[in-house]
Amino acid sequence: MKTNPNAMLTVQSNTIFTNVGETSDGGVFWEGLDETLPPGVSVTSWLGKTWKPGDKEPCAHPNSRFCAPAAQCPSMDKDWESPEGVPIDAIIFGGRRPEGVPLVYESFNWRHGVFVGAAMRSESTAAAEHKGKVIMHDPFAMRPFFGYNFGHYLSHWLSMERRPGLQLPRVFHVNWFRKDPAGGRFLWPGFGENARVLDWIFRRCAGGEESERIARPSAVGYLPREGALDLGGLSEPVDTQALFHLPKAFWEKEAREIRAYLTEQVNVDLPAEIEEEMKGLEERVRGME
Repeated sequence: MKTNPNAMLTVQSNTIFTNVGETSDGGVFWEGLDETLPPGVSVTSWLGKTWKPGDKEPCAHPNSRFCAPAAQCPSMDKDWESPEGVPIDAIIFGGRRPEGVPLVYESFNWRHGVFVGAAMRSESTAAAEHKGKVIMHDPFAMRPFFGYNFGHYLSHWLSMERRPGLQLPRVFHVNWFRKDPAGGRFLWPGFGENARVLDWIFRRCAGGEESERIARPSAVGYLPREGALDLGGLSEPVDTQALFHLPKAFWEKEAREIRAYLTEQVNVDLPAEIEEEMKGLEERVRGME
């Protein structure tokens, strides 16, 4: 409840849990749940074995899940199921990158935004088939779920720009998981403090003079200018220089990895617009100091 109260309130009823522990009083339990077991309550692990805190084997599988109707989430917008649809001002991609990738950046335009989605890479989690923590290509955070030719998928996204009368969303990429290379601690507090990044995104989407004043161009996209993020009231200081630093060697390697992936996996089906964006990234990285 402490780190994600809305999720916990969502799953209080009418919810299916998989691969978690089961308590003797009919509840569920997993590692990290900030609740102590009531006296006399026992737990059966996801393997069907008796379990108690401190046991060597985990109570829940790392890929345990819950499924609940989205309408049960307290923060869900009242119009989220409106048949008329709702305007989309921003698309936010997110990757788990311990180094090199800034806390947040915005694409230069729609085509560059599609490229940002196509080029996404992320540290593997239990939800992926990889073992251990490796950086894998995860375009649009959707790689395991693509149902057709990836090149055609990219062409579909790009085609939105040619539809008359559309106001295309701005595209952002966030990374809550960058670490201090010296000590290994997370540079950003995460959880509810992520609203501070959303605040910057909202102000960018609002347009106008302030929107231009709070961003600066970089090799990867628009970054917040120094002081543009509201950091007031944080319990500990945040090193914004480290959060937004773009190491040239890292991005040279990143560009090579992205090009190799697009060449091997998409090849002749790669849209020309994405190839141009790839060349643009390579050129901007060459110009980095």
